[in-house]
Amino acid sequence: MNLKGLSTILRFSVFTLSLFAPSVTRAQRFDLHFGSAFDTSHLLAYFIATMFIAILVMLFYNRLYVFREQDARKLLKHRNSRLGLVMQAGRLRLWVYYPETRHYRFISETGEYSREYNPIDLAHFYDRDDFEGLRTAIFDICENRRLTSTVQLRSAQRTDESQKIYEVHLSIAAKDYKGRITQLLGIEHDVTTEYEKNANTKQLLMRYHTVFNSSLIDMLYYNKDGVLTEINDKACQSFNIPDRTNLLAEEYRYKDNPLFNNIDLEGVNSLDTTAIIDFSKHQGDRFYSKTWGKAGKMYYEASINAIRDNEGQLKGVYIAGRNVTEMVESFHQQRAGAIALQKATKHIQEYIDNINYALRVSNVRLVNYYPQSYTLDISNIIGKSQIRLSQLRCIRLAIPRHRRLVSSALNRMDHLTRHNINQTIETEIRDEKKRQISLMFNLIPILNGDKHVDRYFGMCRNMTDILETEKKLAIETQKAQEAELLKESFLTNMSYEIRTPLTTVLGYADLFETEHDEADEPIFVEEIKKNTNILLRLINDILFISKLDADMVEFKHEDFDFAEYFDAYCQMGWSSISPEVKTIIENPYEHMIINGDPEYMGKIVQMLCQISALFTHKGHVRAKYEYHRGDLVISVEDTGSGIDSEGLKNAFVRFARDGQQQICGTGLDLPIIKELAEKMGGTVEIQSELGKGTTVWLFFPCEVKNLEKKHEMIV
Repeated sequence: MNLKGLSTILRFSVFTLSLFAPSVTRAQRFDLHFGSAFDTSHLLAYFIATMFIAILVMLFYNRLYVFREQDARKLLKHRNSRLGLVMQAGRLRLWVYYPETRHYRFISETGEYSREYNPIDLAHFYDRDDFEGLRTAIFDICENRRLTSTVQLRSAQRTDESQKIYEVHLSIAAKDYKGRITQLLGIEHDVTTEYEKNANTKQLLMRYHTVFNSSLIDMLYYNKDGVLTEINDKACQSFNIPDRTNLLAEEYRYKDNPLFNNIDLEGVNSLDTTAIIDFSKHQGDRFYSKTWGKAGKMYYEASINAIRDNEGQLKGVYIAGRNVTEMVESFHQQRAGAIALQKATKHIQEYIDNINYALRVSNVRLVNYYPQSYTLDISNIIGKSQIRLSQLRCIRLAIPRHRRLVSSALNRMDHLTRHNINQTIETEIRDEKKRQISLMFNLIPILNGDKHVDRYFGMCRNMTDILETEKKLAIETQKAQEAELLKESFLTNMSYEIRTPLTTVLGYADLFETEHDEADEPIFVEEIKKNTNILLRLINDILFISKLDADMVEFKHEDFDFAEYFDAYCQMGWSSISPEVKTIIENPYEHMIINGDPEYMGKIVQMLCQISALFTHKGHVRAKYEYHRGDLVISVEDTGSGIDSEGLKNAFVRFARDGQQQICGTGLDLPIIKELAEKMGGTVEIQSELGKGTTVWLFFPCEVKNLEKKHEMIV
């Protein structure tokens, strides 16, 4: 409680006394009228006294609480200052980990929370692998697998700072009422200095380990007079000395050793030297002839250290060395081997470069599939992965109808099949021509030392051009076969259609040589002329459609007045029409200058009119045209016999017949019209009903140079 709380209590007391003041007067009145078995005014006084005492007690405990709170704050502040000193002196940092939120809150040197980190932010300050070890230790404690744990952390490596080493001690800080851990305390100690001292100590011990271990190096000691007084077994072994005792008894001097006789020890305190001695040249020397048994060339390195007293006088010479002959010879051999290896490596690299060049030129990729990691590597360079794909990515790259094939191949490799994998897959990837790329995979299993499948290796080849060529070849083959069938059918029909009028001509011609009535001769002549005309038209149509098939028809584009030519085209087509048939020409324009081929456009209109005249014996035929939104639309309508549904399907097929086995004109009229119209960029549509007539529309895209309508329609 504070002063504000005390003021509230006093106000409450005054309010209570004010409430009970009128009660005293009423109690006195009650006592006067009715009397009382006890004293009511005394009871009220007792109650007021009790309340006053309670207020005093509350005031006492309030002040007591305030004093204790102040003492507790002083104690906490004192402890926090001591904690700060301890943390500074011991290079410590404290933080609390909350398992529920997985956040870290660091405690400042004053004992308060300074900053909160999530795992991602905190991981930036430490080595990644060490931080994962810290998280593992925290999870072990949270899952009650451990009570405490100590983890070593390295700081994140930065160019401007040296790497520090921390030792973190983890322990449980708090639990909830169910016994679950709610807080973990981490004490982080900077042990960089201790770690460096230990590392330097270990390095120093390793450096001097060879010196103290006499069995690993040659050790020789010469006294101040230069006499050899001590040599270890390793030196005897290096110089091939059979008897160490005899060697020392001979009192060999420093100058007798050809390895060191050229060095003046008087001015040397410490010296590292290397010597090469050919003992075969010292066979007469005292050093070699009596005690040293090794002949030939020796490579020797040594450290010469002079031992002197405080006045600088020489007391002796300590030599630590080793025979490096085998090492030098091995180095020479290794150098020769390295040169040979370099040459072999150069040849191998040239071979690899040739393979890489072949891969680039042939557009072939190397493929490796690893069942352990479920990844597919693709590259056009040996030993280098350019694209790495997961299984899901491999499946998604294939077109939907090939994804099952990819999944099946991957499943077989995951089960380590020893069979080869050969599959051609069409992918969703498109090349520069916007074509979907097709890839052919040929993989073989590669076995490890245990004869188990380790991976799958092979090649991936772009088959898009080849498959496209095969498709085009198949299409062209099919077209050639269809053309051959069409040609055979055409020749068959042509021979039949030519033979029919020719047979009729020959038949009537033979009648002239037999007995006949002269009155029948005009009939014979008329039939011969009629079939001869049919034969001539048929031959002309055959020759013309052959020119169309061979693209030998040349179209001339020139400006001409279609309105002037249209009437003539129609009249020429209707020249042989029955007199009972009414002809109607609807020409709505006075002039219509268009760019096109007047000869072949006129031929199309004339042939349409001829066909309408051929099948119309009563009623009318109508020809009209109009220009509408860039298209010249020509229509020819008749009320002739019409075409049934079966004949309408094959109306533009050469020598096609309807349901009554009737042929339309020569059998080539409508096919010629259709091919001529299409070669000039137009289209043909036909509508017919048996017994009611036929209507044919022609659509030619063209540009009108001049258009002038008639004021009145002329019929």
